[in-house]
Amino acid sequence: MPRTHNTQLVFLPLGGVGEIGMNLAMYGYGPEDNREWIVVDMGVSFAGPEHPGADLILPDIRFLEAEKHNVRAIIITHAHEDHYGALLDLWPRIKAPVYATPFTAGLLEAKRQGEYNAPEIPVTIYKAGETFEAGPFKIEALAVTHSIPEPVSLAITTDLGTVIHTGDWKIDPEPTLGPLIDEARFRALGDAGVLALICDSTNALREGESPSEREVSNSLRELIEKARGRVAITTFSSNVGRIRSIAEAARDAGRQVLIVGRSMKRAISVATELGYMEGLPEFLSEEDYGYIPRENVVMILTGSQGESRAALAKLSRDEMRSLALTAGDTVIYSSRAIPGNEKAIIETKNRLIEQGIKIITDEDGLVHVSGHPRRNELRQMYKWVRPQILVPVHGEAAHLVGQASLGAMEGIGQIAQVRDGGILKLAPGEAKVIDEAPIGRLFKDGKLIGDEDEVGITERRKLAYVGHVAVSVLLDNNLKIEGEPDVVAFGLPEEDGQGDLIEDILYDAAMSAIESIPRARRKDLGLVQESVRRAVRASANEVWGKKPVVTVFVNRTR
Repeated sequence: MPRTHNTQLVFLPLGGVGEIGMNLAMYGYGPEDNREWIVVDMGVSFAGPEHPGADLILPDIRFLEAEKHNVRAIIITHAHEDHYGALLDLWPRIKAPVYATPFTAGLLEAKRQGEYNAPEIPVTIYKAGETFEAGPFKIEALAVTHSIPEPVSLAITTDLGTVIHTGDWKIDPEPTLGPLIDEARFRALGDAGVLALICDSTNALREGESPSEREVSNSLRELIEKARGRVAITTFSSNVGRIRSIAEAARDAGRQVLIVGRSMKRAISVATELGYMEGLPEFLSEEDYGYIPRENVVMILTGSQGESRAALAKLSRDEMRSLALTAGDTVIYSSRAIPGNEKAIIETKNRLIEQGIKIITDEDGLVHVSGHPRRNELRQMYKWVRPQILVPVHGEAAHLVGQASLGAMEGIGQIAQVRDGGILKLAPGEAKVIDEAPIGRLFKDGKLIGDEDEVGITERRKLAYVGHVAVSVLLDNNLKIEGEPDVVAFGLPEEDGQGDLIEDILYDAAMSAIESIPRARRKDLGLVQESVRRAVRASANEVWGKKPVVTVFVNRTR
C-alpha cells in the first residue's frame, strides 16, 4: 500500500489492556477507510464463579472479523494461554497467516490433537533474530526472557517508524532455558530511533528487579533436600524452564521425578522434541510410583490454580487410582495465584493440610518468580530503547497508570494511555485515541462459543442465585382447570419460616391466579401463563425474600 497524506499507523487492543489476560492487539497502517492490519497474540482469560459453566473467556473479535480481508498476519509472541489460547477457536473466523516460534507451534499442534474437531492451522515458523514481512509491516523477533521457552518481543517497522511490542518479558541474567534478553539489539534499535514502546505493565508497581530463575532452582533444591517424605511441586505446565529447574534439583538431591497431568505431559513432550529436556534422567511412570521409597520421589503436577479436575486437586481428594500423598509429605506451590482463583486454591490447600501435608508457597521461600519486569527492569528497557512514545499494556488500571507514571518520571516525552477498544494513532503527529472499536467478551461453554446471552450464562447466573420453579397447567375444553397444576421447585428452600412447604404455597398462588381470570378470558393462554408466572414469583418473594426464575406451561385438552 503506497503511503498517502492521510496514511496513519495505529494501535488497537481488543483485549489485555485494562485487564490481565485475553491479550489481542492489532496494528493498522493506511488511511482510515483502508488500513492493512497485523494481529499480535490471541489469548484467553479464565472464567470465574460469576460465569457459571463457562470454560474460557475469549475476546470479542467483531471488529477483526469485519477487517479480516485486510489482515496480513497473526503473530504469536509465546505459548501462554493468555497470548495464544484463543487461536484454535477464533482463527477459523479470520483465516489469516499465522506466525509462531517452534515451541509455540508444537504446543498448538499438541493442543489441537487433544481437542475435538479443532482446525488445522497452517503455521509459519520463525525464531528470535529473524525478520519477515507482512503487508507494509516488517517484523523482527527479539529474544527476551520469560517463564516459557522462546518468548519474543517484536520490532514492527513501517515507513512511519518502528514500534517495539514487548510481549511478556523480564531481564533474567541466569535463565534456566534459552538465550539472554538481546540487549544489544534493543540498544541498536534505540540508536536507530524507536517511535513507540508497547510495554508489559504486570509488575509495574513493584520496585527492584525480579529474581533469576537460577535462584529459584537453588532454593527448590534446598527444600527438596530437607524434605523427609514425598515432594509434590505444582507449577504452570507451560513453564518448561521451571520444570527443568525442578528436575535438576530433584536429580541433585538424589530423587526421581514423576510428571502428573495431561497438560504438563503435553508441554514436556513438545519441549523434549525441541531438545529442552536433554541431560535429564528419565521420568518415572505412574506404575512405578508405589515401588519407589517416599523419600526418593518428586512429583511435578498440574493444579496450581485449584482447578478441580487437575492432578493436585484430585490428590487432595484422594481420587487418583495409583497415586497418593500421606501425612509428612510436602507440597510446594511454585506459582502465583491468578486473580479470581484464590478461593479454589485455598480449598485445595486446606484439604491437604487436613491430611497432615506440609504446604510451602512463595510466602515461605523463593519457590516462584514472576516472568514480568519490575520497575528497575522497566527503567533499563527505557534506557535501551529511548522511545518517543510509551504505551503501557498488559495489566489492570493500577498497573497501566503505574507504568505511565514511571515512564513520565524517566523522561519519556509522550505517555499514551489507551484501553481495550481504543484506536490509538501513533503516527504521524501526536499520539492520541482517535476512534473506538467494539469490544466485549465471548465465552467458550463446552463446544459452543457466544456472548453471555447466547450461551445461557446470564440466565444460568440467575438460576445459581434464586433457583427455578416450573409450573404446568392443563385447561379442559370448557377452560376449567383439569386435574391439579404441577409445581416443581429447584434450588428453593423446602419450607418457609412457619414450616409450610414452599411448593404448596406456590401451588396455591398458581391456583389463585388462574381462578381469578374469568373463564372467557382464559382463551388467551399467554395471559394465563403470565398471570401464573407473576403470582408464583410474588408469592415466593413474600415468603422467601427472593424472586426465582419461573417457567409456566399452559395447555388445553383437545
